[in-house]
Amino acid sequence: MRRVCAASAVVATLALRSSAFFVQDQAHSAGAGAQAGFGVLWCAPEDIGSRNLYDGAGGAQDQPRGEMTFIEEDLSGTNPKLEVRDQDGTRWIVKLGPESRPEVPASRLVWAVGYFTPEDYFLPELTIRGLPPHLRRGQELVGPGGIVRKVRLKRHLSGERKVGAWLWGQNPFVGTRELDGLRVMMALVNNWDLKDENNAIYEYTDHPDRPGRVYLVSDLGSSFGPSGMGLSKESSRGDLQSYSRSEFITNTTPGEVDFAVPSRPNPLLLFVPWRYISRLGLCWIGRHIPRAHARWIGQILARLSVDQVRDAFRAAQYSPEEVEGFARAVEERIARLNRL
Repeated sequence: MRRVCAASAVVATLALRSSAFFVQDQAHSAGAGAQAGFGVLWCAPEDIGSRNLYDGAGGAQDQPRGEMTFIEEDLSGTNPKLEVRDQDGTRWIVKLGPESRPEVPASRLVWAVGYFTPEDYFLPELTIRGLPPHLRRGQELVGPGGIVRKVRLKRHLSGERKVGAWLWGQNPFVGTRELDGLRVMMALVNNWDLKDENNAIYEYTDHPDRPGRVYLVSDLGSSFGPSGMGLSKESSRGDLQSYSRSEFITNTTPGEVDFAVPSRPNPLLLFVPWRYISRLGLCWIGRHIPRAHARWIGQILARLSVDQVRDAFRAAQYSPEEVEGFARAVEERIARLNRL
């Protein structure tokens, strides 16, 4: 179902005045590249009970179809990615590697409760025509005939333009329940890779679901594993055993909640001091969240049906046993938020 956010502004108090949450953003506080204008972080999911968590924000109508043709490598981030074009001329970013699968259910759940996410889909197998003989990254993941397996496709939307990034600690939404709710969502899905560069500000023209300038977490690939970076890429994301055994809430007071994500980095990372220090600097994002704000997002999550939660994992082609395991762990976390 399409949604439209009401175009009302939030003044200096940043109070919530309509079903949409808008603020006047400033270039110095919204991150690199942001200009003065209106920004949107969250839209009330009035249709949450009918949201399709199998197909996500793009719905069934935007699923990738037909042949894909290679355009170029996307060298951003740490995972191999390819830019391709389908037979209708739509551009897609194909992500390969261990992040491709867990990113899909994470985006479905974040989108379901009112936050913005890319339109993405998981495919167990994809053929890409016109690949070069050697890729700079991920060549070992390409099979004969240009076949790649277990990939995530992110759709490039018409009229979409990335204008910058935003910082967790310095943005127009600091102190609001909407930003704190997003922090809780990162803990819910165990997305521990909360570097500021994984946040994005996009501008849209004439898009029915995305009102002007939108703030979102653009990379959710490090989800559904442990509460922090592990020593193995495979066990650090999309691992049911690690996710179901990890801590969720580490401390509560009458006014605040501390979450495990992101946790302190593995001590072995001390052998790479810059990485250890950078990861240590992210831990605050899951700490000292107002109890009322955590309960607020929990109440929205509680409106999802058991089938909707499971559809989020079915969308990534997990086995029936994995779907059930992940879904039960998510539902237990939602129940804990509602007991706060």
